[in-house]
Amino acid sequence: MESETSTPNDALADFTKRAITLEGEEKNVYVAGTGPAVIIMPEMPGISPDVLRFARWVRDSGFTVYVPSLFGVDGAYPTLELGTSIPRKACVSKEFRAFAGGGTSPIATWLRALARLAHTESGGPGVGAVGMCFTGNFALTMTLEPAVIAPVINHPSLPLDDPAGLELSPEDATAIAERFERDDLRALAYRFDNDKWCTGQRFAAYTQLLGDRFDGRVLSGADANPTPPPFFAEIVQTPHSVVTAHLVDEEGHPTIKARDEILAYLHDRLDTAA
Repeated sequence: MESETSTPNDALADFTKRAITLEGEEKNVYVAGTGPAVIIMPEMPGISPDVLRFARWVRDSGFTVYVPSLFGVDGAYPTLELGTSIPRKACVSKEFRAFAGGGTSPIATWLRALARLAHTESGGPGVGAVGMCFTGNFALTMTLEPAVIAPVINHPSLPLDDPAGLELSPEDATAIAERFERDDLRALAYRFDNDKWCTGQRFAAYTQLLGDRFDGRVLSGADANPTPPPFFAEIVQTPHSVVTAHLVDEEGHPTIKARDEILAYLHDRLDTAA
């Protein structure tokens, strides 16, 4: 197993840290780049160096990235210590609905407000939203904000206790399905085929909600990075994070192809000339 101290934390020196108050709540948001806005939400246990690597790829592709701090230690390497305490806190937080029957997480309201602000600041035809793991489904719930037109749902893990569940209230599910039809939206999604946190049952539930407007893509778990950080190796214990912890940064690798497909999708939806 990789040492917990073998990889340094990320200082986020190339991002501007902003304290943004929306809906009466202040959160830190890390912003960088130029072009249409893409909101990149962290996965457990927080804004890790791997999440920031992905954010930089999006930024360098021609977008303004907004990375909100929703939990964890910003820039921290995903250690066992952080991975034990942070998910527990998030699961009992009033901002999240981690288990079946809870409906849509209240944090979605704040994230939709961030999308409105980002669209005002960055321009373009709309905003992209990329969720991962604990925040995976938030990219979908954010589409209740008209500015969000490019949702990317990476390995959504909520609700934790129902592999076929969606982290949505019935009312929000209906409104999202109607908006996808009305505005001709499409959601792009990724998972590994043997991911125990995001199963085929969950992708089937998205397909039932959105039909062919849900583009769920499945990679072989054999292609996952075999030496992810300690949190993923010891706690997650399954191929999970397609474009972050389990990505293999080699030209032509399936996970790099997934990254490139996401970038192409964002350009297709968000470029002004599109």
